[in-house]
Amino acid sequence: SVGGMFGIYFAKEIPTSYAAVTASDIESFKRFFHLMLEHGVYLAPSVYEAGFVSAAHDDTVIESILQAAQNSFEAMRAK
Repeated sequence: SVGGMFGIYFAKEIPTSYAAVTASDIESFKRFFHLMLEHGVYLAPSVYEAGFVSAAHDDTVIESILQAAQNSFEAMRAK
């Protein structure tokens, strides 16, 4: 099957080590996680976990996730 992994970090640079991940803004990750959940998107609940995309995620699903992310980022910027 086709798929991929991803991680979400709130940092000034892409973390390339465990130390860099632990230095990322975990409180922002938590806020983003909960906002995405409010939009019906369940992400891996920890900054230390990977998310997965598979062939089961069609264009419609991906578009709805991207819209939820945009809405969540906008909510984060508003506060």
